[in-house]
Amino acid sequence: MLKSARDVSPAPLLRRTLVLVPLLASVLLMVVLSARVLGQRASKMELKSTSFEPGGFIPKRFTCEGADVSPALAWGEPPAGTQGFAIIEDDPDAPSGTFVHWVVYDLSAGSSRLPEALPGNDQIPGGGRQGANDFSKIGYSGPCPPPGKAHRYFVRLYALDAPTGLSPGAARSELDNAMKGHILAQAELMGRFKR
Repeated sequence: MLKSARDVSPAPLLRRTLVLVPLLASVLLMVVLSARVLGQRASKMELKSTSFEPGGFIPKRFTCEGADVSPALAWGEPPAGTQGFAIIEDDPDAPSGTFVHWVVYDLSAGSSRLPEALPGNDQIPGGGRQGANDFSKIGYSGPCPPPGKAHRYFVRLYALDAPTGLSPGAARSELDNAMKGHILAQAELMGRFKR
């Protein structure tokens, strides 16, 4: 004998609904967040230098074997909401582990370049600050690997949604902590050097 719709208990249907609603909400949230992340990747900045070619060898002028001056950098349009920029240059091939050569932060949102040969001061003319590198110096210290195979030097630019609030002369670890949760976009440039 078939049961009529009035005789069927709503409890199983209610249980299925209570299970499905959170699952559907989770799927919807994942789709929205994925779209947001993909949108940020689409607006990824580009970092360039007139001092060396991407992936190419860094001229001695920008290393400890030359004038040891910082390279010129320029970048494209940042994503909406950018309130400032930070730059870190490091060498992941150093014998003691990743070695930091340059720490820059709190560059203004309107900036789009850094000139070659920035002075080694903690304050950057026009706004911004330089931190301490792993040579225990403020500002830029160029590639200076031990003799042997070429090392890779990564220059990374970060667009941030808030100023870091760091004092001049901060270490890379302090900058990493200050940037957590505030990175809107990132660009990277890599050069090589060997002695």
